[in-house]
Amino acid sequence: MGSRRQFIKTVSASGAGLVAASAMGVMQEASAHPTSVWGGDIYSGPHEMVKNSKILSIKNPDGTETLGVVTPKGVIDVRAVAKKMKISAPLTLDQLLQEGNAAGFNKVVASADKSGVPYLDESKITYGRLFKNPGKIICVGLNYRQHADEVGMARPAVPPLFNKYNNSLAAHNCVLEIPPPEISYKLDYETELLIVVGKRMRNVPEAEALNYVAGYCTSNDFSSRDLQLELPSGQWMIGKTLDQYAPIGPYFVTSDLVGDPNNLKIQTWVNGEMRQNSNTSDFIHNTQHMLSYISKYWALEPGDIVFTGTPQGVILGMPKDRQVWLKKGDKVVSYVEKLGELKFTLG
Repeated sequence: MGSRRQFIKTVSASGAGLVAASAMGVMQEASAHPTSVWGGDIYSGPHEMVKNSKILSIKNPDGTETLGVVTPKGVIDVRAVAKKMKISAPLTLDQLLQEGNAAGFNKVVASADKSGVPYLDESKITYGRLFKNPGKIICVGLNYRQHADEVGMARPAVPPLFNKYNNSLAAHNCVLEIPPPEISYKLDYETELLIVVGKRMRNVPEAEALNYVAGYCTSNDFSSRDLQLELPSGQWMIGKTLDQYAPIGPYFVTSDLVGDPNNLKIQTWVNGEMRQNSNTSDFIHNTQHMLSYISKYWALEPGDIVFTGTPQGVILGMPKDRQVWLKKGDKVVSYVEKLGELKFTLG
């Protein structure tokens, strides 16, 4: 009996040693080839903001959403070129912004011609979400003078802040699945300029704030007015954060190509009828002030996005006898100058 016990102990110890050794080997192998959360090797170079670029997201047949770069020759398929040329490059806009591997991105763009990978026809692309995992989605409410006037509210002394969540992110040309009417039926559009943060900013003065911006997009802060304003205590978060309530696109355009964000035409059409027609020069709090103000309370990180408010012309601002809320089948087009037309249909 004693020898049997000794045999079991010996075998058990031996087995544990083999398991431990095996685990150690796996850990050593893993540490020798660390990978990022995005897949591929961890980028360890300098954090840089991309410049001189107009970027979209491609929804691939395998379900992934990866980068495309708009050029006069067509759209560069970043994933395909990076794979063909064996370049370590970011494959999504979130990754490009958060890791700051502009060098890898630029190398892919420069290698597109010699790669032999065909340029894509943008008209045949299925658009993916530009953003899937931003760290923060911050929204500024009531930020146009004429919009505050039309809804009968005082112009705010500081930017009123609220938030959305990643579930609300949606792509250009999407079908936005509206909630059943017993949940919400007072559906409204809000075309907005979207600010995209390019590097960490905390307590940044207004004079320096634009240096932290990577670029801009056209966006829509889609809203359920009954949930936002008629639930007990006013539920802005609920009214603003249902699934797909943040369509963005079709492009991310770098800040150097946009210039002054406080002087851009902004418009909305519903079923071909113009509903909003304004300019960001009507901001109550301009881009610099919004960013500086937000950075006093928490750090804005690369890849964070900021909705900047909507101009006059929303359904909420119309006389009650003229308020015809959006419904299934309606087609909405949001436009911001230099950033393109964001289109979606209600389903």
